Amino acid sequence: MSEEQTYQVLARKYRPETFADLVGQDAMVRTLKNAFAADRIAQAFVMTGIRGTGKTTTARIIAKGLNCTGPDGQGGPTTEPCGVCEHCVAISEGRHVDVMEMDAASRTGVNDIREIIESVHYRAASARYKIYIIDEVHMLSTSAFNALLKTLEEPPPHVKFIFATTEIRKVPVTVLSRCQRFDLRRIEPEVMIALLRRIASAEGAQITDDALALITRAAEGSARDATSLLDQAISHGAGETTAAQVRAMLGLADRGRVLDLFDMILRGAAAEALAELQAQYADGADPMAVLRDLAEITHWVSIVKITPEALEDPTIGPDERARGQQIAEKVPMRALTRLWQMLLKALEEVGQAPNAMMAAEMAIIRLTHVADLPDPEALIRKVQASAAAGAFSRSAAPPAARGEARQDH
Repeated sequence: MSEEQTYQVLARKYRPETFADLVGQDAMVRTLKNAFAADRIAQAFVMTGIRGTGKTTTARIIAKGLNCTGPDGQGGPTTEPCGVCEHCVAISEGRHVDVMEMDAASRTGVNDIREIIESVHYRAASARYKIYIIDEVHMLSTSAFNALLKTLEEPPPHVKFIFATTEIRKVPVTVLSRCQRFDLRRIEPEVMIALLRRIASAEGAQITDDALALITRAAEGSARDATSLLDQAISHGAGETTAAQVRAMLGLADRGRVLDLFDMILRGAAAEALAELQAQYADGADPMAVLRDLAEITHWVSIVKITPEALEDPTIGPDERARGQQIAEKVPMRALTRLWQMLLKALEEVGQAPNAMMAAEMAIIRLTHVADLPDPEALIRKVQASAAAGAFSRSAAPPAARGEARQDH
């Protein structure tokens, strides 16, 4: 099969090649651009953030920027690598002899680090800098970290270290203090939707805005997750991909139907709520996903009650926004917090139960029966009103009367 015919997944095909392509990390890009412009490039960097935000990608872009010589072969370090010089091309293809990538998840020992320590003293074979990219650096053993400390503090001028990790708390502070740290943020929903729309257009794929919003919500701020889901969604939907197809692909219930179920629970309509849950289950919705959606709606409505600006979330459709606002206006916070606690418990039970649907049905029954419980203040007022009306006036005979009765005997 020729190279042109080999399919490449979207997450790799649209992987950023320059800082201009990197989305949602403006603060880090600005800092690096200023550092390169002022020739204040640190000897070691550590990139941290959740999966799929661009840690390893950023490391490779920095490596290209440090070693780029420009189209004419005369350029210096830059934050805008040309992408055509021999160093840029070799680094992009992962075959540059002076840019070594090591996966710390599979090479955790001190012997692996010793190889690096012994090789740093030799100058780069062809590039300006010899660069070591260590991915998932938190997986290194304690002895491996200790062995690296001295070299990391005073590396030769031709050596740069770039670390990437999702677990920054597991990296010793002695290592962090020797590095320039960058925290890569989750990608904002608006930025993510624009990115997915751009990729879909480039691929000639038709996909609705609602479908993109669902993918963005499911990706939870990870650009790689979002592009992988988009890839799957394009394959799933022949022609135009709709929100319904994405829901089916992700095993999600229809958001409007989950809101209907939420409304039935709030009204205490147990029979209706059970029928709706069973109908969603018959249509392929996972019981765990339905309860998770209920918990997500409870959380969102609670946030809307406190900060109405939360209604402007671009991943939420106009119908859902209007219904959420109505619920927030009529349901007291006490009921929402009670629902939240019960849904957390229900999710735990469904995960452990031998039959998830049975556990979900029992959870719905519980939720509907507590929905109309009075709040403590209303209960106290009711008791006080009953006491004032004499509902509690009947009592046992006074002690003195009981004593007299005993003496008669």
